[in-house]
Amino acid sequence: FSLVAMLLAAAGIYAVVAYAAAQRTREMGIRLALGAQPAAIVRLVVRDGMAFPVIGLLVGVAAAVAGARVLRASLYEITPTNPVIFGATIAVLLTVSVLTCLVPARRATRVDPVEALRAD
Repeated sequence: FSLVAMLLAAAGIYAVVAYAAAQRTREMGIRLALGAQPAAIVRLVVRDGMAFPVIGLLVGVAAAVAGARVLRASLYEITPTNPVIFGATIAVLLTVSVLTCLVPARRATRVDPVEALRAD
């Protein structure tokens, strides 16, 4: 179930970032025409795309720590706030989020400046 949930979350992040990058095609074309490096475009798209996953992780970790107090009595020989598990979960989710943001970011660097300006 967790793998399916992560795949659904990755698909959602990809869809939102791809849509946002497509809406900014003209901006990317102008940036590239003015001499922006493709790496700068990738950083811009990934930075904008990572805002919601980071906020979601912060809220999720806070909720998990708060919920761990309720589960403490139900767990046997396991601490509910294991820092290794929390760290690994955060690392996996951030990695998946960055990877899903990189695909539309790389596509944004392939925008032809002339076509982007001509589109309107």
